[in-house]
Amino acid sequence: MFPDAKAELYFENDFQLLIAVLMSAQTTDKQVNKVNSEFFKFLKKPEDWIKIWVEKIENFIKTIWFFRTKAKNIFKTCEILSKKSLDKFKNISDLTQLPWVWVKTAKVFLSVARGEQFLAVDTHVHRVLNRLWIVSTKLAEETDKIAEKIFTKADLWILHHWLIFFGRYHCLARNPKCEKCPLKNDCKFFKNKK
Repeated sequence: MFPDAKAELYFENDFQLLIAVLMSAQTTDKQVNKVNSEFFKFLKKPEDWIKIWVEKIENFIKTIWFFRTKAKNIFKTCEILSKKSLDKFKNISDLTQLPWVWVKTAKVFLSVARGEQFLAVDTHVHRVLNRLWIVSTKLAEETDKIAEKIFTKADLWILHHWLIFFGRYHCLARNPKCEKCPLKNDCKFFKNKK
């Protein structure tokens, strides 16, 4: 259904990608892109934090959820990355040492920036995998652990994007497009809806 699915976040380099993914927690990519179309004119590399203090970052990102917390953590991340190159953060464990970077954030970054095979489980991926009976979990973190054991590692980066697009544009949290869905015969949600 979504053969050309890819990251929808706006960024021009790996550093901006990391900041965009960090900002996208609890916020739509669309809103993050709207903010970053201006913000990233000023924040191109970690060293730019010297010119853009926390209060200025807050002003740029005030339309996204948790903007004050995110501004502080963007500032701290810039400070760290101005002293130690992002290239030195090679894996999930390294990246989760950065402020506000969790396992999902690290997996998205590694998958998009470095082409590594990760299935980052967000709310869309979690919902779709549960509706299709592939997993039966209550939390995205549980889904993440199980999904790693189910799917072939070589396909994870594209599967991540397919599942996000499917959940974002078709298998919506509210009012999913079940009647048009090619997977409705395998869908627990559709069967229970009847």
